[in-house]
Amino acid sequence: MTDDDAIPPRRMARWPWAWACAVWAAAWLLMLGLDKHIGLAQAAITLVLASALAAIWLPTLASLATTTLAVAAFDWFLVPPKHAFAVELTEDMLLLAEILVLSWVVTGLLARGRVLASRARRSARHADQMRRLGDALRDTEDPLRRGEALRASLQDLLGGPPRLLLLRNETPAPADDDASTTLGDPSADDLVGLWHCVRLCRQFGPGTGHEQELPALYLPLRGTEDEAFGAAMIAVNPAEPVDDEVLVQAQALCDQMGQLLHRARTQREAESAQARAQGQAVRNALLAAISHDYRTPLAAIMGAASSLRDQGGKLAPEQRQRLAQSIVTETRQLSRLTDNTLQLVRLDAPGVQLHLDWESPDELAGVAIDRARKHHDPERRIKVWAEPGLPLVRCDAVLFSQMLENLIDNAMKYSDPPAPVELTVRRHGQHIVFAVRDNGPGIEPQWREKIFDVFQRGDWRSGSSNSAAQRGAGVGLAVCRSIALAHGGELRLRQPAQGGSSFECWLPEQDSPGVEDRESTLDGGRP
Repeated sequence: MTDDDAIPPRRMARWPWAWACAVWAAAWLLMLGLDKHIGLAQAAITLVLASALAAIWLPTLASLATTTLAVAAFDWFLVPPKHAFAVELTEDMLLLAEILVLSWVVTGLLARGRVLASRARRSARHADQMRRLGDALRDTEDPLRRGEALRASLQDLLGGPPRLLLLRNETPAPADDDASTTLGDPSADDLVGLWHCVRLCRQFGPGTGHEQELPALYLPLRGTEDEAFGAAMIAVNPAEPVDDEVLVQAQALCDQMGQLLHRARTQREAESAQARAQGQAVRNALLAAISHDYRTPLAAIMGAASSLRDQGGKLAPEQRQRLAQSIVTETRQLSRLTDNTLQLVRLDAPGVQLHLDWESPDELAGVAIDRARKHHDPERRIKVWAEPGLPLVRCDAVLFSQMLENLIDNAMKYSDPPAPVELTVRRHGQHIVFAVRDNGPGIEPQWREKIFDVFQRGDWRSGSSNSAAQRGAGVGLAVCRSIALAHGGELRLRQPAQGGSSFECWLPEQDSPGVEDRESTLDGGRP
């Protein structure tokens, strides 16, 4: 950049020239009018002052030329002998040389000051532009709005409307339009150049040193030194290359967008890797838990079956009955573990479809109680109470019954006989609440937020002597929570003041159909 390039266009306007002419006219009137009253030294100071003031408005070359002419005129009109370029005294020759050099130095310093001031203003504008673009990029997560913010900044800097190519994920195959987004309606030729810029990760066009004959400037959106996440194209005049500072600023704006896209991709990859690691950890823990918990019932079944096979004739009827009952009990434990595991996997899968129908809360509770009484100690008391006049609930009867049975099984494990287990169904506001309460020792405070997580079991209650409490893969309550969430409800834990624990499924109440509507639904809508 030269000194004149730093001068804004307004310096060349009519009025700045007029101000410079006015300064010189006033200076000459003063020097000629006071020629007989002041010496050459005072007149010389007036000339230097006029040269410095005129240099404020005049371009550098014009100021130097004007100062040189003014010194020559000073010699002609004021230095003896007057009206001649000859000089009588040596000190007058030295004075003229000093005036000329001093005026040139002042002019040069003012020109340098204008250059520095212009660069400072430009740097401030560029810094402000970078800040405003950064704010605009942070204020939105929409890639299209971010691209529009970059287009606005480039247009403000270069004048022409930019066209952008933004990659969505990793660098795709050449010209893979499905993996990119364009802004500004680039033509087919423009897209070829944009993809070329992305592949090379290098700027080209007028002023870049590469393919300068092109009628457009191509800038990569660099996220790293050798990888671009898009490209920008701005039409320019090849005969007028872009200024180096402007080109650096334009590339900095593009790199700011590229670094943001790179950070977004890195974050997505980190989240994906974390999700895969967590999924692998869950699978490993599930396999380990299932393998461990299958071992005990299988060993019991194997031992009982081997005894019946090898020593069945020697055993008393009571012994054979006890071994057969052991096989039935352990098989039921395996079945429950398998059902819970399969339901947990199924409910966590995306797009799961439930078989919903209108069911009676009384019937759901009754089915769960009947199954619990058959599968557990018949001497244990299981109480059930349902509020009269409850509306129908829309649910998957199989899943919902499994949830209630899991809650009852959990309550019986963690409370010792003959303490009863209670199942109540009531209406609370706009919810139907299914609550299973035990009279066990309760749950330690530090475990009350963890009990619904997978593989949490056994040690979150204290004081229970029931050995069955230590069995299971720790997925029962996790399955119950997943079933409640799948029905739009919520599974809560409440600690009654009387002791024990109450697990409550809060199911939103819905407008149930009338009898005719329900029959029509059950018949598939056929008349």
